[in-house]
Amino acid sequence: MGASLAIALPGQASAAAPRVDNPYLGATPYVNVDWSARAAAEPGGDVIADEPSFVWMDRIAAIGGTPGARGLRAHLDTALSQGADLFQVVIYNLPGRDCAALASNGELGPTELGRYKSDYIDPIAEILGDPAYADLRIVTLIEPDSLPNLVTNAGGTAGSTPECATMKANGNYEKGIGYALHTLGAIPNVYNYVDAAHHGWLGWDSNFVPAAEQFKKAATVEGASVSDVHGFIVNTANYSALKEPHFRVTDSVNGTTVRQSSWVDWNHYVDELSFAQALRTELVRQGFASGIGMLIDTARNGWGGPNRPAGPGPLTSVDAYVDGSRTDRRIHAGNWCNQSGAGIGERPTTAPEPGIDAYVWAKPPGESDGSSEPIDNDEGKGFDRMCDPTYTGNGRNGFNLTGALPDSPVAGHWFSDQFQELLRNANPPLGGGSDTEAPTVPTGLRVTAKSSSSVTLAWTASTDNRAVTGYDILRGGVLVGSTASTSFTDSGLSASSAYTYTVRAKDAAGNVSAASAAVPVTTDGGSTGTGALKVQYRNTDSSPTDNQIRMSVQVVNTGTSAVDLSQVTVRYWFTPEAGASTFSTSCDYAVRDCGTVTHTVRPASAPAPGASHYLEAGFSGGTLAAGASTGEIQLRLNKSDWSPFQEADDYSRATNTAYADATRIGVYVGSTLAWGTAP
Repeated sequence: MGASLAIALPGQASAAAPRVDNPYLGATPYVNVDWSARAAAEPGGDVIADEPSFVWMDRIAAIGGTPGARGLRAHLDTALSQGADLFQVVIYNLPGRDCAALASNGELGPTELGRYKSDYIDPIAEILGDPAYADLRIVTLIEPDSLPNLVTNAGGTAGSTPECATMKANGNYEKGIGYALHTLGAIPNVYNYVDAAHHGWLGWDSNFVPAAEQFKKAATVEGASVSDVHGFIVNTANYSALKEPHFRVTDSVNGTTVRQSSWVDWNHYVDELSFAQALRTELVRQGFASGIGMLIDTARNGWGGPNRPAGPGPLTSVDAYVDGSRTDRRIHAGNWCNQSGAGIGERPTTAPEPGIDAYVWAKPPGESDGSSEPIDNDEGKGFDRMCDPTYTGNGRNGFNLTGALPDSPVAGHWFSDQFQELLRNANPPLGGGSDTEAPTVPTGLRVTAKSSSSVTLAWTASTDNRAVTGYDILRGGVLVGSTASTSFTDSGLSASSAYTYTVRAKDAAGNVSAASAAVPVTTDGGSTGTGALKVQYRNTDSSPTDNQIRMSVQVVNTGTSAVDLSQVTVRYWFTPEAGASTFSTSCDYAVRDCGTVTHTVRPASAPAPGASHYLEAGFSGGTLAAGASTGEIQLRLNKSDWSPFQEADDYSRATNTAYADATRIGVYVGSTLAWGTAP
């Protein structure tokens, strides 16, 4: 992502530091002072008034500043005076903007691509490229609610609109985004993240891959390339739950999968974290860089308060189970405007989960999604009935009530009633200004898995007088990530190297515990095999506790002569835990054709921790030329009773979602270990 860039902008600094993998790591984000002042003026709002959030450039006038809101340059200058070194801005003014939601319509007509470029993107680029801001990492959120509409609302579906059909036909969404990526991506300290909707929009087979293909198309027009995209963001200005703690998409009730419930409606995802991680894998498969990161907007998806379930729902029916389990309390997952019952979600957090660069507040809490009745304005924003609490819906929300709050103002304007409700329903709960008690020190820090390039840690949860909101993980005393859970995987390490880890807990008031006792660990060495083969692996299963183990592998011939594949087998070691002791295996895809791939599960002759069994994959014939790869082979296995696994401690499992050498997966030629370290 830090490759040299070919385009120079007037006034741009002649040299800049190369882009980092995760711009949020170790950075101090800008607190939007305009939003902060409004939040602090609300009763109880001072608790979150210092949280960083995005600045929205939602029309041309916003660049220079509007009444009550400073312009882009003034925000950047204020960021410097704050001592911030990360600035977040939403690029949001496409021609024919948001063709499916009148509340967020924009000022530019469907054909005004030229004006979008010359009067909007170019002035923004000129400001961002000013050498005065060269030391800021500038994160741009590129055009929410645009490209996904071309996939789902441009014809043939219940939610389609003529406006979306027009934008699909004229290509101006794609051209505008391509131009923005190309122009802003030429600025060395800018990190472009493209909006990628949310699981309740794109989580179905019919939408998931087509959306990734659409993102790739937009990133390769108007001079743009995939290298101009640093990552993607999901749940922008939406309410989808980050994690559903009480049910999973793999659950079933009386033989009926939860995917058949009215709420899930055959979706493959029930929350944003699982969707974001899976989408990242697909985007890499489509050709985006393997290092892309995901952002998740958690400003309004906490869903706390008295209606938050304390555990799973009843098993009387699949609908009763899901409706009683889900923390997302919307009437329908398609409802998006000023949702009643919503709460503040996870506070902005860096590197909380594998593949996730940060939880962010893209939509500042308290800013309206749209007016509940028609209101004249000079911002191009219309009245959308989805913001009217009396409206009984359309095809996109299954003709349900909207769940919107009454008496809401125009989109982007301050909505005090909503802000107060978000505070009341925050989850994790918000700490008060008088909370000065730090959480207890995390205990039981231990290494649960390691490889030549990663270490997985786990620890016992801390307690707090109010609530623990997360944990910081430190390697050698330096922060390497944060998480809301009690486990973390640190990747990108060197083989045969010694590291020391500690963990500290934090709460909503900003109190931080002392560091835990340190745990030393040495990563595994490289190959201990004796041959000229190696195996590369990527994790295609984001859930380590579901009822299948899934992976993709490829065998590479590193030697100087061809290899007889009929003699080659690959062993992936795991433990099945409880449940059935018989297994089913499948090949879902292989470049060489699944018909040529053999697969079975065998018990290990000498069981070891994390390795009582192994999935053995082989080949019915053929040769592998020197320097060649078998190409991708997608494998999976399940127990005959479909009971769940606990993969976190499996010997061969790793969390990398892009192909990497896998020293804990063995490659055998006959009975001789040619690659890897056997357990």
